[in-house]
Amino acid sequence: MPASFPPWTEEHELFRKSVRKFTHERLTPHKQSWDKAGEWPAREVFKEMADLGLLGIRFGEASGGLGLDWWYTTAFVEELTQARNGGVVMSILVNTDMATPIIDEIGTPEQKEEFLAPVIAGEKIAALGVTEPGCGSDVAAIRTTARKDGGDYVINGAKTYITNGSFADFITLAVRTGDEGHFGISLVLFPTDTPGFSVGRKLDKLGTRSVDSSELHFDNCRIPQRYLLGQENGGFIHIMTNFQGERLVAALMANAGMEMQIQDALEYGRQREAFGRPILKFQVWRHKFADLLTRALACKMLGYHAVDTINHGGDPTLQVSMAKLLAADLAQQVAYDCLQFHGGYGFVEEYDIARAYRDVRLLTIGGGTSEVMKEIIAKWSGIG
Repeated sequence: MPASFPPWTEEHELFRKSVRKFTHERLTPHKQSWDKAGEWPAREVFKEMADLGLLGIRFGEASGGLGLDWWYTTAFVEELTQARNGGVVMSILVNTDMATPIIDEIGTPEQKEEFLAPVIAGEKIAALGVTEPGCGSDVAAIRTTARKDGGDYVINGAKTYITNGSFADFITLAVRTGDEGHFGISLVLFPTDTPGFSVGRKLDKLGTRSVDSSELHFDNCRIPQRYLLGQENGGFIHIMTNFQGERLVAALMANAGMEMQIQDALEYGRQREAFGRPILKFQVWRHKFADLLTRALACKMLGYHAVDTINHGGDPTLQVSMAKLLAADLAQQVAYDCLQFHGGYGFVEEYDIARAYRDVRLLTIGGGTSEVMKEIIAKWSGIG
């Protein structure tokens, strides 16, 4: 571990300030209105982010990316979270850190030119299509098929809970190209203007309301075999590798959100009085926040440890799984306690904690449930 940890440089801080300025000016003012509308102007905002160089932080310069390290992504996620809208943040991270890194890692030059470069330029939006009506965390059980026919794949099946699904230009799609189980899965790049593709219901969710989670249907959809990403029937390992980045940004998002919620609550507690004194003066709450601050900082440092591991090229599976498990679970407690601290005001939409309370619930589910994280941790720790 470096002498200064985390190893923030002046360049990291300048980048952080740029993201913070954009977030406060362009995203945060709409935190309530976009939730109420059930949508946000993704295309417009992504183009603005592209102009600022925010859509290709770690991607290769040949595709228009910046070729920077994971600490820049960490600063990006932490400042983006100040949008105070989990749906918008999740939609952005799907585009930048969930659906596209695998293209940068294993895509052909032609695939990067056709799919990745336009995302970095703000011209295309990506979605990640893994979860199906009959399987979520059990990726090996997916049933959406891709059958070879001439020079094409013919795709049939359905996906669900797909963020950005209703407006994405393409989907990084998990399909079954072989036998049942892990070794029959492939990844393909699927343009959403393909005949036979349709968007079903936009699901009515508890939280992250600003962005869709959609049902997607594939009815004899033909795509050229050159859209195969990586090796045929080798997609499972790529999905698992891709999950590490997805889970890590989720942990970073949870940690930044917790820190913000606690600070909001402390400010509220200094102003709000009960029985003739600020409610933060009551020991029951002073001790509660002392505990939350301690646990949140420990959680943040575990997340940073995972960032350091992945940044140095190590296998981050254990560290990332631990970071996501701890952060996602603690986020539930922090949101609960901070809402309780606000009393009746925490139960109304005027205060950010009400929206945060809904939004954080996704974190223990998306990208692998907390229960799956425990199974991974147990396996990698030699338990049982």
